[in-house]
Amino acid sequence: MTENDALLKATGIIKRFPGVTALSAVDFQLNPGEIHCLMGENGAGKSTLIKVLTGVEQPDAGEVFLTGRRISPKSPQQAQELGISTVYQEVNLCPNLSVAENIFIGREPIRFGSIHWQRINRRSAELLAKLNLHIDVTQPLERYSVAVQQMVAIARALDISAKVLILDEPTSSLDAQEVEMLFKVMQQLKQEGLGIIFVTHFIEQVYAISDRITVLRNGELVGVYETALLPKVQLIAKMIGKEFDGSAEGTNMAGKAMQKNDGNAYLTVKGLGRQGSIQPFDMNINKGEVLGLVGLLGSGRTEMARMIFGIDQADTGEIFVKGQKVKVNSPAAAIRCGIGFCPENRKTEGIIETLTVRENMILALQVKLGWMKYIPRKKQEEIAAKYIELLNIKTFGPDQVVRTLSGGNQQKVILARWLLTEPELLILDEPTRGIDVGTKVEIQKLILSLANDGMSVVFISSELDESIRCCQRMAVLRDRKKIAELTGKEIEEKFVMQTIAEVQ
Repeated sequence: MTENDALLKATGIIKRFPGVTALSAVDFQLNPGEIHCLMGENGAGKSTLIKVLTGVEQPDAGEVFLTGRRISPKSPQQAQELGISTVYQEVNLCPNLSVAENIFIGREPIRFGSIHWQRINRRSAELLAKLNLHIDVTQPLERYSVAVQQMVAIARALDISAKVLILDEPTSSLDAQEVEMLFKVMQQLKQEGLGIIFVTHFIEQVYAISDRITVLRNGELVGVYETALLPKVQLIAKMIGKEFDGSAEGTNMAGKAMQKNDGNAYLTVKGLGRQGSIQPFDMNINKGEVLGLVGLLGSGRTEMARMIFGIDQADTGEIFVKGQKVKVNSPAAAIRCGIGFCPENRKTEGIIETLTVRENMILALQVKLGWMKYIPRKKQEEIAAKYIELLNIKTFGPDQVVRTLSGGNQQKVILARWLLTEPELLILDEPTRGIDVGTKVEIQKLILSLANDGMSVVFISSELDESIRCCQRMAVLRDRKKIAELTGKEIEEKFVMQTIAEVQ
């Protein structure tokens, strides 16, 4: 297949946002009858590239061609009219309308001045039958599963003569049977000559369905590869920016740094799981230990952490704290059990931007004490001053509005919030993401110091080097399943990457 035969081709795409270049001269090519996976970790540029292809964002430089003709879609609707349709993880249809109405919304056939409902319903049933789906199209969309809703979105795309179908994380909320159903439809559409861009974080699915893989990292094109010729471990190496030549070695400093781990489990998890989120897993978290949750983005690390902290409710399993069975069905219950949690997205789930440094710090402690035991203002100021000094937070004072701080200092405020509750287990989800190198080192040293003082720490980081430096033990996840635990000499770069990639 030559470049002249390409169905969709993007060349030299550059997209800048204030302070960051999201895409740097990226090329991409999709051929007719091809399933092409777009891979990369957070911030790689996948979403931005899709937005450029579908008219959500306009590129600062570069060109896009569809069937050899240059196009410049100014909106998703215009891209759709040209033949580029997208089905997102969160299906962007109207759940209160019928299946048929969703397929024909905005394109309803008219007969004698009124909508031709008989034709809409008949045509919708025919479209879905081509996808091997036989349902009552007059029923509200919300009555059907996410998998069916995605099929409806695909049927709509086909009816408007899509040439390119973009599936953005379509399997995130599907079970194994629903994924198999989707893959059959994808193979069918591929045979009919449709080009499919498939975005997923599930490595096994990439190798089950795709013909080629394009890897992006930090807004740049790493390469384009034939799926059958690219070993899984090599794919992972390219995504995280490691040259896997068999000689790479990480340095695990945690074993020497932490001497207080006595092997006694603070928290024990047995068969904890949630359908559509993460498969049931067993795990011990020992006193004075930094336990790393490692795996690619989408492997289930955050889902596991949220379930332990009670944000998401488990369908199965039990949690024990110091040998006693506990019910952790909310963050408040987790706090009472001595657990703290610094979330991945500090902007939306961590800080409250309109509050001050002091107010942000005392929130979790106030919850722990209960609202009937209000912390006096003077005590709040004393607490804030102490932790500003302890964590070296760069601020004008406790009453500075937290949104005016740098990202690293905001992260320290969230850490202070949980340290104030004196947790026995602290869960840190990407605590160093998006902050400067100096602050990263400070936070890493703090983590090791806390563990050395007897605190248990669950540590999640997308940077493998960082996990290797900080963790005494690792739980490895892939495709939302815990697949292995690593200790001692196993915690080195080559072995960890092989474990993430290996078929179990």
